[in-house]
Amino acid sequence: MRYAPPGLCVNDFALLRDEDGTYAVLHLQGPWTPEFDHLRMETSYGRATSTDLVRWQPQGSAFGNGLPGRFDQQAVWTMHPFRHGAGMAMFYTGVSGLTPGGWPLQSVGLAHSDRTDGTGWRRHGTGPVVEADPRWYRTGERMGWRDPFVVRDDASDGWVMVVCASDASLPVEVSGCVALATSDDLEHWTVHPPLISPGDVDELECPVLERLDDGSWLLLGSIGQTRGFEAWTAPSLRGPWTRRGPLGPTGSYAPRVIAAPDGSRVVLHTTPRRVDLTDAGERCRGMLAQPKSLVVADGSAPRLEWWPGLNAWLGEETDRPVLNAVGAIGVSGPVEITLRTEAADGDRPALVVGCDGKNLWVTGPGGARLGETALTEPATTLRILTIGEYVEVYADGVFALTTLCYSGHPAPWRAVTEGHSRAVPVRPVRLPDPHRDDASAVWPGPMSS
Repeated sequence: MRYAPPGLCVNDFALLRDEDGTYAVLHLQGPWTPEFDHLRMETSYGRATSTDLVRWQPQGSAFGNGLPGRFDQQAVWTMHPFRHGAGMAMFYTGVSGLTPGGWPLQSVGLAHSDRTDGTGWRRHGTGPVVEADPRWYRTGERMGWRDPFVVRDDASDGWVMVVCASDASLPVEVSGCVALATSDDLEHWTVHPPLISPGDVDELECPVLERLDDGSWLLLGSIGQTRGFEAWTAPSLRGPWTRRGPLGPTGSYAPRVIAAPDGSRVVLHTTPRRVDLTDAGERCRGMLAQPKSLVVADGSAPRLEWWPGLNAWLGEETDRPVLNAVGAIGVSGPVEITLRTEAADGDRPALVVGCDGKNLWVTGPGGARLGETALTEPATTLRILTIGEYVEVYADGVFALTTLCYSGHPAPWRAVTEGHSRAVPVRPVRLPDPHRDDASAVWPGPMSS
């Protein structure tokens, strides 16, 4: 249901699907720690496989730092592998070291594999293939040149690459942009001015391009300061690009798009955790969250919805206390749904989802606000998912809010509307690895600690 390798946490990732339908994820990995040194801790890619995008099996590391003196000697960051010929090509971020001011020096390299399962990589030469052009992009201090994503050009027989970069024409605090480069052969690249430069974003990370069924394009980009991701659409790669606003709420990051086993498009993303698995712990890198359905209707902004593929992991409805559960409720007025209480046999709320129609929120012990969002339209139904400390809320089917809560004991879900209380039946979630007990296991709750 969620995934991180044994004892480690997950950061940015890429998804592959082999000819036999097996999925593989390549991901940045490092230890659980509040002060994450990404120059020393993100030095390899982990790899895991799945047949259904839910149950992931760790397969060890698949790629690591380059040799001393090379552009990727210090760290390897976000990657994009894709089919090329009989095998695969992979563009990836290499870090050679630090500027005098302590900023990571980033560039983009290329690797090849004769296989299609995300293993067997060999580097293309000893240097990068694409670097930031100072005519348009910041280099050196406060630079950005990472998270490459490559697709076929829709205007030629060549290739287009987008990169997380820093627009040199803007103040650094709002310089986050998506850089553009083109190539005829994947080895020689021409850098162009930014494809997208919003002017109000500090970092626009992990750009993803997806061609839609009508030939138009969807671009997803993760926003540094909000820790969520937004969407843009365009009739062609060269634009014009229309900003569609947030697609994933705060706490969801680094999305990737892939075809589910049934052929529909889904988005997977990362979700954070807290050190020591307590509400007082510092946020840190986390886990790969379960898929969401990507819906792009004509003339409407893209949205993420509940993925029906998860229904096979749900049990029969019950009114008993369940830590990992899904419940749904109609909203006809202000409502608060208690999911956990401070004591196992008490009635003081410890985890509550509230909605007054247009505003949606989650509170923890003592009513502390853990997360909130303003809905674009009044909600008529809510679907709530809890897996360990992880909470998701869908408003009228759309992914609207996510947060973390390590407090409270599972309790029968109860909804209160205008002073009237009623039970909310839930469906228990069956975990793929319920007996796992390392640092990456799903938080078991206070009753098991």
